[in-house]
Amino acid sequence: MNSPPDPPLRASLEQWRAFVAVVDEGGYAQAALRLNKSQSTVTYGVQKLAAGLGVTLFAAEGRRSVLTPAGQMLYERARLLLDDAGRLERAAHRSSAGWEAEIWLAVEILFPTWLLLTCLDRFGAESPHTHVELMETVLDGTEEAIISRRADLAVTPSIPPNFTGELLTTVRFLPVAHPEHPLHRLGRELTLRDLRRHRHIVVRDSSTRRDRSVDGRRVYTVATSERWTVTNMATSIGAVCRGYGFAWLPTDKIRAELEAGEVKPLPLRGGHDRSVPLYLVFGDADSAGPGVRRLASVIRESVQAECAGKDGAES
Repeated sequence: MNSPPDPPLRASLEQWRAFVAVVDEGGYAQAALRLNKSQSTVTYGVQKLAAGLGVTLFAAEGRRSVLTPAGQMLYERARLLLDDAGRLERAAHRSSAGWEAEIWLAVEILFPTWLLLTCLDRFGAESPHTHVELMETVLDGTEEAIISRRADLAVTPSIPPNFTGELLTTVRFLPVAHPEHPLHRLGRELTLRDLRRHRHIVVRDSSTRRDRSVDGRRVYTVATSERWTVTNMATSIGAVCRGYGFAWLPTDKIRAELEAGEVKPLPLRGGHDRSVPLYLVFGDADSAGPGVRRLASVIRESVQAECAGKDGAES
């Protein structure tokens, strides 16, 4: 006996996408910009969605509109629907095209550059037609790239909620300054109070959400009377080497400077060695294609081969 046909759907993915965009962006005009559509098209799509379902999505609250209980429930489920649809399309594309034509890789700048280039070169030899887009990220920028699905694969100091990852390695940090810096001239163990009197050089978070405080688990900073915030690690290292301030820097990034005597570890009371873990995280493990999985294996194998037995990731 044949099953009865499924009833036709009353809403399209585009209507759901318009509705979610209106909620996320806080208005029809903002949603239109995000979707690259006219405001009238977005408004009509949301109105048609509500009419087709026979529900009220928004209610007036003073001068603004807020989601009704039904609207809130549909919004939450619509986000899951759009996420699933995106995964389905990505999986279909990858299965039909074989190895991916393009892979987006987000890597926290703490990861050794020499090792990253070794991984990319090895992967390129195996898949020369796969274009790798590398995003060098800082702190929450890596996590943001994963959550927003901009990254197929990431090396990150933290695993975002609802994702899983595996520990790759740990990166050692040292507080350093130029040998002639006033902190070294004190000739004794240093306290945090000593550091607070001098300029601190830090690298800016590459996330678009920079108003949120960053905990010491991922970056080492202290509250100082003066601070320079730069956008890349090389500038931070250069500033410290020229005596402009002190900074916590990964040992693998300053090996040459340490050996040349351009920077010197600060003798902090209680010890100065600290470390940050780095994890390998898939942007979407369920729909990851063969290229993404192979690149993950190359990174994993290279770290194990090059860093085995070393104290952290060294370069």
